[in-house]
Amino acid sequence: MIKKELLDILACPKCKGPIKLSDDEKGLICEACRLLYEIRDDIPVMLIDEAKPLD
Repeated sequence: MIKKELLDILACPKCKGPIKLSDDEKGLICEACRLLYEIRDDIPVMLIDEAKPLD
């Protein structure tokens, strides 16, 4: 689980905008870029090339 303090300081690597935890808590979402950054082993993978586009 990602701590709230970490969520408060993380930003989207593409647009530098805010991100939020997905409903299933398996990723971080940037609404502006419509990208999902996966969380693997409790570590967010904040690589633009590995982000998944939201439908």
